[in-house]
Amino acid sequence: MKEKVIAVFDVGKTNKKIVLFDHNLHLVSEEEVRFEETLDDDGFECDNIGHIEKWIKESVSVLARSKKYDVTALNFATYGATLAYLDKQGKRVTPVYNYLKPVDDRIPERLYRRYGGQDEFCRRTASPALGMLNSGIQVLWLKSTKPEVFSRVRHILHFPQYISNLVTGKIHSEHTSIGCHTAMWDFDNMRYHSWISDEGIELPQPSPVGTLNEVVIEGKKMLTGVGIHDSSASLAPYFSGKKGKFLLVSTGTWCINMNPFNNETLTAEQLDRDCLCYMSVNMQPVKSSRLFLGYMHETAVKLLNNHFRTTDDFFRSVDYDHDLIDMLKKRYSGDKRAFFNSGPGSRDFKDRIDLYDFKSFDEGYHQLMIELGDLTIEAIKLVLAENDETENIYITGGFSKNNIFLKLLAQAFSTKKVYTSVINNATALGAALVLFSSMNKVQPELDLGLNECAL
Repeated sequence: MKEKVIAVFDVGKTNKKIVLFDHNLHLVSEEEVRFEETLDDDGFECDNIGHIEKWIKESVSVLARSKKYDVTALNFATYGATLAYLDKQGKRVTPVYNYLKPVDDRIPERLYRRYGGQDEFCRRTASPALGMLNSGIQVLWLKSTKPEVFSRVRHILHFPQYISNLVTGKIHSEHTSIGCHTAMWDFDNMRYHSWISDEGIELPQPSPVGTLNEVVIEGKKMLTGVGIHDSSASLAPYFSGKKGKFLLVSTGTWCINMNPFNNETLTAEQLDRDCLCYMSVNMQPVKSSRLFLGYMHETAVKLLNNHFRTTDDFFRSVDYDHDLIDMLKKRYSGDKRAFFNSGPGSRDFKDRIDLYDFKSFDEGYHQLMIELGDLTIEAIKLVLAENDETENIYITGGFSKNNIFLKLLAQAFSTKKVYTSVINNATALGAALVLFSSMNKVQPELDLGLNECAL
């Protein structure tokens, strides 16, 4: 008898995966592919959407014919801030443009002037001014710079819904994709911002994230989800936990701090300091802050390696030294720093970093981690409510293996319980999880891989 599974296409910027879960949400299979980027019609790098489309369609057909697996449901999780433009026949009319593509500042400024100024517009849409990373600005850019192309556009879909559309042919939107710093959603009134209709832009009304469509592929019936934004998907498993209210610290190249239990409106200061809101699978705002943690760490470690003539991964052998931490905190008391400029909100490296202040790599690395810890703590505090009720902090990703980082955060938030959490394929798991209630399945208890950090 074939094993019943849920398949998730997890489409990241670098890696693309097909992940299979059984009906207890245990991992059954994982396959990963990569595609070289291509150039869009302006010569700017972008995902090779033609290769992705071919991979999706061929993979779904292979799954439908599988002699080993009975695929009962499919879902799709992708990165955000990316759109597909379809004509009235449902065919894509443009490349899938890169959200890092530059945009003329006059395009967003036109919006800001018309709708209360930049601070008010960004506050209402919970979207810092991020250029094309605000996917609504991408729509205005296309309308302004390529009017002939835009005149052929009938449907505008966020990337998760476009990947779903490749399988179902259905037109959908859903809240996690719209609520991801798109500048499209009015968080005050929980609907599309009025600029969308004022500009004559038609977008599909959002469907619940658990919406299912039945499709027949190669004679095989499958239930198919409408897709989900990857950050909201990775957060979804934690709502199943029983330890109380939490904040998720997802670390890697970026450190993303997500607080689903802070309903306060974003302030202009928080927006200026790179805070934003995602939307949870429960349609609640998730106040979030960001720090370029992994990049900052990598840059500083290279400086230390060059100075002390150590190998690239030498930092992994450095153990937490309480006495060294105490000594360094006395040496760099107040707001003095060795690596980064001083002052609240400052995240820039000093113009001149004097590594001769340190007797050893270990000493310099401990000071680096003290400063990165302080910056992370500042970023976390930006998304804590005035009457904060979160009880737990869950740390995932690369820095969940850095004992110095963990100790510093556990000490800074001594009134909370700080855990590392290891969930393989958390994004794909969340995308599968949101289908369960729609499939009339009882959600199994999930193993969040929690390990409490000692002070």
